[in-house]
Amino acid sequence: MLELFREIGTTLRRNKLRTFLTGFSIAWGIFMLMILLGAGNGLKNGVTSNFRSQSTNKVTVSAGWISKPVAGKQMWQRVLFDDTDLNLLSSLEEVDEIMPSYNIWGNISYKKRSLETSLRAVVPQYQKFEYIEMTSGRFISDIDMREQRKVAIIADKDALVLFDKEDPLGKQINYGGIAFTIVGIYKTRGANWTNSLYVPFSTLSVIYNPSGKLSRFTFTVNNLETKEANEAFTKSLRQRMSRKHGFDPEDKNAIYIWNILEQYLETMQIFNAITIFVWIIGIGTLIAGIVGVGNIMLITVRERTKEFGIQKALGAKPRVILRQIVLEALCITALFGYIGMLAGIGITELINYAMTSAGGDADFTVFANPTVDLGVAAAATVVLVIAGVLAGYFPARKAVKISPIEALRYE
Repeated sequence: MLELFREIGTTLRRNKLRTFLTGFSIAWGIFMLMILLGAGNGLKNGVTSNFRSQSTNKVTVSAGWISKPVAGKQMWQRVLFDDTDLNLLSSLEEVDEIMPSYNIWGNISYKKRSLETSLRAVVPQYQKFEYIEMTSGRFISDIDMREQRKVAIIADKDALVLFDKEDPLGKQINYGGIAFTIVGIYKTRGANWTNSLYVPFSTLSVIYNPSGKLSRFTFTVNNLETKEANEAFTKSLRQRMSRKHGFDPEDKNAIYIWNILEQYLETMQIFNAITIFVWIIGIGTLIAGIVGVGNIMLITVRERTKEFGIQKALGAKPRVILRQIVLEALCITALFGYIGMLAGIGITELINYAMTSAGGDADFTVFANPTVDLGVAAAATVVLVIAGVLAGYFPARKAVKISPIEALRYE
C-alpha cells in the first residue's frame, strides 16, 4: 500500500498543472458554496435578530383620530380606549395576556440634575414581553401594583446622567412635584431606542389618569401560525373596534394595529425563499466544480491509456490499475475539498469576528453571524469527493478493459 501511495505521489508531481486544475475546481466549488451559505445565513440572522428584543406573538393597538366621515362622529375626533375594550379582547379565543400601558412626557430631576423623558405606566408582565434586561435591582412587582407604590425603574444611561457616580437604588427622583423611588436599573438597548422611566400602571392611573382612558394596549396571541391567519385576525379586530367606537373599518388612521407575528412570518417567508435561492446557486457552483473534475479526470485517463496497456502487459491486474486511479482521484478531491472547506469557513468566521469586534447599533442590524454549519460544510465536501472519485472511476474502468495491444496503439 505504501508503494501504491508513493506511485500516486510521483504521478501527481509529474502532472502538476493537471493536478492543480483538478484541485482548484474542487476547492473553488466548496469555497463558493461556503461563502454563499454564510452570506445567506448572515442576512437571515441579522434581520431575525431584530425580533430578539420582543415577543413575536405580540399585537399592539394604538389610538388615532377618525379621518373618514361617519354619521354622528366629527372628523379628527380622538379615539380612546377603556376597560370595555380590554373586556372585548378578553372574549377573543386568540388573545392570551393583555397589557395596558400609557405614557406621559416631562422632566425628571435629582438634586440639580434633570432630563426629559417619558413615564411609562406598565404592568409586571411588561418586562417579559419586551425583554427588559435588569442590571441591578428589580422590575415592577404585583405588590407595587396592589399598593400603588411610587416606585420607578430607570435606564442605566439615564441613571448616569442624573446620579453620576452615585448608586441610584433607593434614591428619589422628582416628577411634577411627586417623588418616585428608584428600585431597579435596566440596560439601554441601543442608540435608536428611546428610554422610559417605568412606573406601576396602577400608581400612574390614580395620579394622572383617573378617567381610565387609554391610548394604547398590547396583548399576545396564540394559534395564529400563518400569515393569512394573522391577516384575518387583524381585519376582524379592526372591524370589532370600528363597531364599538363608531369609525369606518377602512379608516386606518382611527386605530393603528401592529401585529409583530404577521411581520415576523412574512420575514421568515422571504428568508426561506432566499435560503432556497442561495442553495440553488451554491449547488450549481458545486455541480460546475464536479463537471470540471469529471472533464479533467476523463482527459487524465485518456492520456494514460497507453500507460495502462504497459502495466497490463507487465502483469498488472485491472483491479490494481483501477484502484490506483480511484485513489488518485480520492487524494486530490479530499485534499483540495478540505482546503476549500477550511478557506470558506475561515473567511466567514473572519467576517463574523470583524463584525463582532466592530460592534454597532444593538437595536437594528441586517447582517450578523455569517457562519456555516460544520455538518453542512462536511456533507458538501463529502459529496464533491464522491463525485470526483466516480468521475475517475468510470473512465478508468472503461480504459482497463481494453486489451494491452489496443491500449498500446491508443492515441
